Amino acid sequence: MRQHTAGSRRIGTPDRLAATVLVVLLVLACGPTQVTTPAPSTSALPAVPGPTLAPTSLLISPSPTADGQQFNFDLSVDFFVGGFPPLTFVTNAGDGSGLLYGVGQNGVISAMSVAGEVQAEPFLDIDDRIRSGGERGLLGLAFHPNYESNGRLFVNYTDNDGDTVVSEFLRSNNQPGSVLADPDSERVLLTIDQPYANHNGGMIAFGADGYLFIGMGDGGSGGDPQGNGQAPATLLGKMLRIDVNAGDPYGIPADNPFLDGTALPEIWSLGWRNPWRFSFDRERGAMFAGDVGQIAREEIDAEPPGAGGRNYGWNIVEGDLCYRTDPCDTAGLTLPVAVNERSNGECAVTGGYVYRGANYPELRGAYVFSDYCAGTLWALDANTAVATGTAQAVELGNAGFGPSSFGEDETGEIYVVNLGGEVHRLVATPR
Repeated sequence: MRQHTAGSRRIGTPDRLAATVLVVLLVLACGPTQVTTPAPSTSALPAVPGPTLAPTSLLISPSPTADGQQFNFDLSVDFFVGGFPPLTFVTNAGDGSGLLYGVGQNGVISAMSVAGEVQAEPFLDIDDRIRSGGERGLLGLAFHPNYESNGRLFVNYTDNDGDTVVSEFLRSNNQPGSVLADPDSERVLLTIDQPYANHNGGMIAFGADGYLFIGMGDGGSGGDPQGNGQAPATLLGKMLRIDVNAGDPYGIPADNPFLDGTALPEIWSLGWRNPWRFSFDRERGAMFAGDVGQIAREEIDAEPPGAGGRNYGWNIVEGDLCYRTDPCDTAGLTLPVAVNERSNGECAVTGGYVYRGANYPELRGAYVFSDYCAGTLWALDANTAVATGTAQAVELGNAGFGPSSFGEDETGEIYVVNLGGEVHRLVATPR
C-alpha cells in the first residue's frame, strides 16, 4: 500500500468486503470559529441495522408542482476544444488568469486559455498514484479561495488500492508562459476505504463559507447493502465539510451539525447515494446536487446556505419513492426539489450549475443539469427550488453526447465535458 503523508486520516468502512463485484453501469455511473478534533472513533456511535429491501412504490407525486417559470429559450452546446483523455470535470482557479482546467480521469490536469489554447505541459500529472477506469480515477479539483496568493489546490481521486483520497497540492515555481502544480507537494488530508468499485462520489468544492465540501457515494454495489447512507459511523453516503486552514491534517468547523457525537464530525449531511456532481450558486450560496438513482429515479437536491444536518433519504427512499420499506417513514427526511423518471434512456443524473454569467441574460438564475446516458439538458428555477423545496424541471435541449460533468469559468459561463475528452460551451438560444 502506498504510504500517505504523515498526519493524514484514514477512515475505513465498518464492514470491509473482499468480494468481487460486477459494477453496475451508472455514470462515471458529485467563517465561524474553528475547532480541531482528533481522528474520530466509531466505537461509541450507534449502529444502524442493514436495510430490508422492498419493491419501490409511489411515495409522493412523481412530478413537482410547476413554479410558473417560463424558459423561453433552447439549450445546446458548442464545441470548444478536445483531444484530452476522458474528462471528469472542468473548472477555473479564480485567480484572474481566465484559464480553464480540464480534469483527466487518468490523473492528468490540463490548463487552457479562453481562446482554447492548451498548455503543452500538464498542469498536474499524478497518474502514477491513481487507479482509473469505470467510476474510478481523478474525479475532483477545487482551488483554494485564495489560490492567487497561496497557490493551494485540492483533488479527489481513487488510489491504487481503489480507495478515496483527498489531497492538497501546491503551485510550483511557474516557468515563463506556463502554469504548473508540483506533483511532489502532495499532502494527503483524508483517505476513505471503498468496499466496491462504484459510487465513489468525487466532487469537491469550496462553499461561500470558505470550507471544503466533499461528496461521498454510499460505497457501491447496488441498493446500499451495508446501509452506509444512514449509518452515522461511516463517511460513505455523506456530504462532508472540513476546514483546510486549521488543524492537522484539517479542522472541523465549529458549526458542523454532529459535534455532539451522534455521527462523525466531518459529516455535513447524510442519506446520499452517489452525489457525483454538486455546486454552489455563486451569487446566493445555495448548494445544488444531482444524486444518481438506483433503478427508477434521478434526483436534484437544493440546500440553502448553512442548512447542515439534513438527511436526504437514501436508502429509505430513492428520489420520491419508497425504497427500503413500503410504506416508508419519511419523517425528518429532505426530499428532492425535482425528480426525473428513467423513461427516456436516462441512467445517471449529471448535476450542473446555476447560471450567473453575462452572455445569456435570459438564462440567469436557472439551474442547468443533464443525464449521462440521455444527454438531455434541463433547467429549473434555482430561487424557487430553494425557497419552496420544489421546482419544475423543463427539458430545453440535448448535448448530443453523455455529459460527464459541467463546470464554470471565472465569469460564470458554463461548460460541459465528456469522456470523449472534449470541452463544450453551453449555449442558450432565445425562441
